[in-house]
Amino acid sequence: MFQIIEYIKFLWHSKNEHAVHSPFVFDLITKCFYDRTFYPEYNQLHSYRKSLLSDSQIIEIKDFGSGSKVFSSNKRQIKDIAKTSGTSHKRSKLLFRLTRYLNVNNAIELGTSLGIGTYSMALGNQNASIISIEGCPEISRFTSDKFKKLNINNVQIVNDVFSSALQDFKHNKFDLVFIDGHHDKDATIEYFQQLLPNAHNDSVFIFDDIHWSKGMTEAWNSIKNHPQVTVTIDTFFWGFVFFRTEQAKEHFTIRV
Repeated sequence: MFQIIEYIKFLWHSKNEHAVHSPFVFDLITKCFYDRTFYPEYNQLHSYRKSLLSDSQIIEIKDFGSGSKVFSSNKRQIKDIAKTSGTSHKRSKLLFRLTRYLNVNNAIELGTSLGIGTYSMALGNQNASIISIEGCPEISRFTSDKFKKLNINNVQIVNDVFSSALQDFKHNKFDLVFIDGHHDKDATIEYFQQLLPNAHNDSVFIFDDIHWSKGMTEAWNSIKNHPQVTVTIDTFFWGFVFFRTEQAKEHFTIRV
């Protein structure tokens, strides 16, 4: 019910590119978000997702986050995880376009899962260096094996809890940070603060499921108000955060 109410509010407040006066955000929306070009890599993303949706292998999930609203057991089939938890095909294409449009060279992802989002970034710039952190050992192993078979060589999957793994990358600078796991208010704010030193002027942070729960929406509002944040874009499922000092602080609600 919370998500339904939030979505109604989102639809009421959301706009398209015609209500945007920031040149940077206008170009991002028209040239990336609304880009209708068919890229050949979309076929690879589709094939990868299709392979997951037909995989009956059962693995045991070790969940460090807020848990699942769908599954009651920790033993799950790959195809069921892909159906309910994986990045949708529409959003995987958006992540591919974003990585390509912003020329992302260094990215970090919290929450590899089955690697749909990871694969999208890897294809978006095949010369990029992508670090993906996954807490569950069996999921980490499964996705690493899949990427080896696909010859994906620009992704490093780290099996560890987020807060611990991030210590190893505290001196890195990232063009893109994708926080796609542990949907909890306090944890989301903690990861944001922990990753702030890794940001530069042109970095983008993407937060998944910002309206998943009351706590996640509160975390999103807290992040929007942070003094280092200048531009945010709420697309309902994802929240985009920018730190461009040349921009006036402004928040956008955009239909994608």
